[in-house]
Amino acid sequence: MSPSALLAVTIDAVDPAGLAVFWAQALGVEVGERSTDAHGTTYVGVPVGDGTDLLLQQVADPTPGKTRIHLDLRVQDGPLEAEIDRLTDLGARVVDPAPDHPWVVLADPEGNAFCVLGPAS
Repeated sequence: MSPSALLAVTIDAVDPAGLAVFWAQALGVEVGERSTDAHGTTYVGVPVGDGTDLLLQQVADPTPGKTRIHLDLRVQDGPLEAEIDRLTDLGARVVDPAPDHPWVVLADPEGNAFCVLGPAS
């Protein structure tokens, strides 16, 4: 028997289509398929490679409290500060500049935390 493969990392969203646009632009990819399940829940995929999606799942209310999973992004080229500016222009906000760490903590337009690290050295 083969091991399981990662299909998606799912994020709850009040506006999955809008949040998918943010994440697609942040990751430099296109928004993928949109679907609705038998219960009327909408899902919007953002393909991130190797058959894996960032999946935005419609919920009535944002999840309260601290999320237990978040995404870490790495700048591919250019300075970290320029990427932070680009992401905030897309609708993210800086939550913690983390001056003693090699990353900055941001939140997407619905408040989901994620970290951005500078280019690998």
